[in-house]
Amino acid sequence: MHPAEAPPTEGLLGHPAPPVEPTTVVPLAPPVPETKGLLAPEPTPEPLPAAGRPATGRPEAERPVRRRSVAEDTLTPEEWRAAGYTPPTGIPVPDLTAGAPGEAPWPDRMRTLLRTPMSERPAFERTARELHPSAAATRNVPRILDLTLRIGELLLASGEAAEDVEAAMLGIAHAYRLDRCEPQVTFTLIGISYQPSLVEPPVTADRVVRRRTSDYTRLDAVYELVADITAEKVTVNDAYRRLAVIRRNRHPYPAWFLALTTGLLAGAATFLVGGRLDDKAWLVFASAFVAAVLGDRLASALARRRLPEFYQFVAAAMPAAASGIILSFNDWGLRGSVVITGGLFALLPGRALVAAVQDGLTGFYITAAARLLEVIYLVAGIVIGVMVILYLGVGFEANLRPDESLAGVSYPPVQMVAAMVLTLAFATLLQTDRRTLALVTVNSGIGWASYGALVYNAGVNPIAATGVAAGLVGLFGQLMARYRNGSALPYVTAAIGPLMPGSALYLGMLAFAQGHSSAGLVSVFRAAAIAMALAIGVNLGGEIARLFMKLPVGAERPSLYPAVPRRAAKRTRGF
Repeated sequence: MHPAEAPPTEGLLGHPAPPVEPTTVVPLAPPVPETKGLLAPEPTPEPLPAAGRPATGRPEAERPVRRRSVAEDTLTPEEWRAAGYTPPTGIPVPDLTAGAPGEAPWPDRMRTLLRTPMSERPAFERTARELHPSAAATRNVPRILDLTLRIGELLLASGEAAEDVEAAMLGIAHAYRLDRCEPQVTFTLIGISYQPSLVEPPVTADRVVRRRTSDYTRLDAVYELVADITAEKVTVNDAYRRLAVIRRNRHPYPAWFLALTTGLLAGAATFLVGGRLDDKAWLVFASAFVAAVLGDRLASALARRRLPEFYQFVAAAMPAAASGIILSFNDWGLRGSVVITGGLFALLPGRALVAAVQDGLTGFYITAAARLLEVIYLVAGIVIGVMVILYLGVGFEANLRPDESLAGVSYPPVQMVAAMVLTLAFATLLQTDRRTLALVTVNSGIGWASYGALVYNAGVNPIAATGVAAGLVGLFGQLMARYRNGSALPYVTAAIGPLMPGSALYLGMLAFAQGHSSAGLVSVFRAAAIAMALAIGVNLGGEIARLFMKLPVGAERPSLYPAVPRRAAKRTRGF
């Protein structure tokens, strides 16, 4: 056979191709007009003939394939954003990328990112160490996510707001180059999801928060660790070592000292609500001191027996109520109602109340509802413990006088000192660092002085005055926290202790015990209004303080870089 007549060969092996029947060549359909973006409609496929052969009449391998150019496969940033995705290189926003990390405090930068949709989040500039080619190769995603969850667990267990916990988790993930992360915090469960790319499945991890501790010294140490991580000064292994040291550290104050501090808190509250400084006042102080220490020991005994916290509060409230009833069985005027009210100040859950309202105002409604339900249960335990004793006292005709705990602001010097001592004791119970106690006490003095001036001198309604005073406490607490580069909780939670509605709550319970339901409801709603004004004022003061704080780099130069505002939590309108 002549070489020119040899059948065609296929591939490198030279096997003859099967003969192809001559068919009529059908021209290709005209090309579909190109539509940019990921949402372009797909062309309608051509129907195949009955024999299953392509409509062109040629083998499928011989059909001409139309290849898209590189320019067609790459979308513009506008197209990525319209499709709801962030391009792999991120969206450069100069006022967030310039100087990051470390130029602005991490809560400011991370709150801005947290309230920005994933498709609009910028990519941070990296240090020379992080830009090294081996950095991505040595990155351990599960280990980074585990570290993030462990730190978030400590923050949430210490009573930190859900928004701040998510901001810390997002900052840690960004510091270790996990940019496409979404943290999620609820009352007992925290999680984080990382998506390496648009074509890879996300890596998700979560952790359950089972124990809650009030240790603000540990909270400050965690904040310092997060600040070093977000400044890219700590490797993952070093962060694990420091976290282990933080968890192993013991509380700064021993248990016996905390028990005595509880008595001091209740005793200082008797001077705060009684407002007098005489021989009888010191006897009332001693009674409240002993009753509070006894209640603390009873609650600790129940805690060792693994009973729920609800029953611990029931037991802790009974000794103070019993002591007040005993003092009322005489004609000496020892003010038993003041002892009961002082015991309430030592038990009211102000920390959980402030955190619940703050989570609700920032859009974390599930966590806010769970924390508010926790507050309701704890207050219900206090009410039950006091009501049992009050019913017995009223049955034995105890001489309880509600006006004894309504001195108001009649003795400003005595009550100012009592308020500051109460705050000092409260801060010690929250395991606040010794270096912070002085600032917390000063902040409390500012709040109580403002409240006294508004009520006693200006004649303002006590509920409104409580909101204004709490706003000042939140404002100065946030500024103090920025000065010390820590959390605002140690400077705020204890400082609002003197403003807690102990007297209004006691009046409501006494009215119910005496059979005056309408008066009891009025007092209970008054206590709830004071508590709400207190929590909202603290949150509003903190938000106002952020208006005067240092913004991320570039925001101070609006002519060069557009500023990215801190977006609203969920909605900005009522629909």
